[in-house]
Amino acid sequence: MNGEDYEPLVATIPADIEQPDKVLAGQTARQVLILGITGLLTVWLYLLIASLLPLLVVMLVLLPVVAAGSALALGRRDGLGLDRFAWLGITHWPRRKTQVAAPEGVEALPRWCRIRGQLPAPLRLPVRAIREDGVMELADGGMAAIVRAGTISFGLRTAAEQASLVAFLGRWLNSLDASVQILIQTRCADLSGLSAQVGVAAAQLPHPALERAALAHADFLLELSRSRELLTREVLIVIRDQPGGDRRKTGGGDGARNASAAVVLRRAEETERALTAIGISVEALDATACTRVLIDALSPGQARPPGGIPDPDQPITSALSMDEGAAQ
Repeated sequence: MNGEDYEPLVATIPADIEQPDKVLAGQTARQVLILGITGLLTVWLYLLIASLLPLLVVMLVLLPVVAAGSALALGRRDGLGLDRFAWLGITHWPRRKTQVAAPEGVEALPRWCRIRGQLPAPLRLPVRAIREDGVMELADGGMAAIVRAGTISFGLRTAAEQASLVAFLGRWLNSLDASVQILIQTRCADLSGLSAQVGVAAAQLPHPALERAALAHADFLLELSRSRELLTREVLIVIRDQPGGDRRKTGGGDGARNASAAVVLRRAEETERALTAIGISVEALDATACTRVLIDALSPGQARPPGGIPDPDQPITSALSMDEGAAQ
């Protein structure tokens, strides 16, 4: 039996694998609780005001209560239930909105100094530091490393090749002994830099026809970038090592952190070897690449300061040209 005789693999995977359990009439326990409280509140209000007000007025009073409870239980926004969305909004309201990078905390002002509003709050990031080898020290005491993986064409493979890829990926997942996060993100692609490189390289071609073709291709790339919304996909594998016990509470010493970093690096190398065997390009990110990934995650789509990424203690400056200064 050759590979063409295998039936194609078909597997249905839900988009949200962390869906809560349904307990009654297709609703979760949270939704049933909200609907139950709404029903009890509606009945209590009806018994309280039914003998005092006309029926039409009673219905007008109860309608907003029923609508609000049903919306909180059944409504969703951006994939989040409206009850959780409302709770997050309530808890976010009293917090200080301005935050600054101050690991030691924001010092209180002297008594003679009066300001309007509140002082900024210290910015708490999940990553405390990035080591030179690319391992990130997390705020909860753990260690993490990021591996960038490419993609392969699964739909163009034969059924036997698809089964082999699925089996190999399953073996890799079963071999994991720690938490691994696979992040697939889509970003806008800018071809202006590639177009400029092609234009520069066109002058070095040996024949004028090749140069004209290269310049035409550079113009095509630039026009494509301007007229279309181009997207690129990036797959990141985050490998963690979470110490337990006293190391989590105290943060551990240098020896404990170095041992945890070595474990993370070993797991990253194993992941790189395992995925490379099936034709996936894999790269363990160094400190500079990890910093860039975190910056893109915290401020997606925003322009970066000229001159590259500054150090934490380096002031950020930007020089304006005469035309830009005059325009401002």
